[in-house]
Amino acid sequence: MKRFIITFFTCLGALILLAQAPASMLDKCVAAINASGGVTANYNVTTAQGTSSGSIAMQGNKFRIISNEAKCWYDGKTQWSWSPVTGEVNITAPTASELQLTNPLAAAAHFKANFNMKKAKAKTPKTYVIKLTPKKKDNIKTVWLYFDETTSLLRTARFEMQDKSVYTVKITGYKHKSLPSSTFNFDKSQVPAGTEVVDLR
Repeated sequence: MKRFIITFFTCLGALILLAQAPASMLDKCVAAINASGGVTANYNVTTAQGTSSGSIAMQGNKFRIISNEAKCWYDGKTQWSWSPVTGEVNITAPTASELQLTNPLAAAAHFKANFNMKKAKAKTPKTYVIKLTPKKKDNIKTVWLYFDETTSLLRTARFEMQDKSVYTVKITGYKHKSLPSSTFNFDKSQVPAGTEVVDLR
């Protein structure tokens, strides 16, 4: 689940930067996401195994993800990552390729180059649907994105994987505001007291 959550936000970050995509809805989404410089939102992931929820904050190339499965901060240079599996916080200075695994914005070029996009038929009013399929074999088979035509914001994403598993992500509570730099720095109050911090730089 943790890996999927990170993968989803990598996809979301890629979509935010796809301003040159032919679908005008993507352009509108870019404008809506970038309003006031930063954005926060809540998300809920549903799978056959259960549900998971959390929050994300993004501004420029900085991001923060908070959930029970993963907590990650990136200030544009340094990344702090916590996992209940390791029980520790790892500090790294990730390379561009490493950021593709965690940073919602860093993988834009990868998805832009490797996914085909086309408008799909919407089954509900005021909804704009985009279908993404990888150009080459990938763990992801198809992604369906559902935008609110009134706000141009992404509301739901459905990931259909090659192993036939399905992940549905709903995004709510968008708030646009300029975020202080401290938002993207490690916050020890978000991890258990006494958690070891390991500097891997």
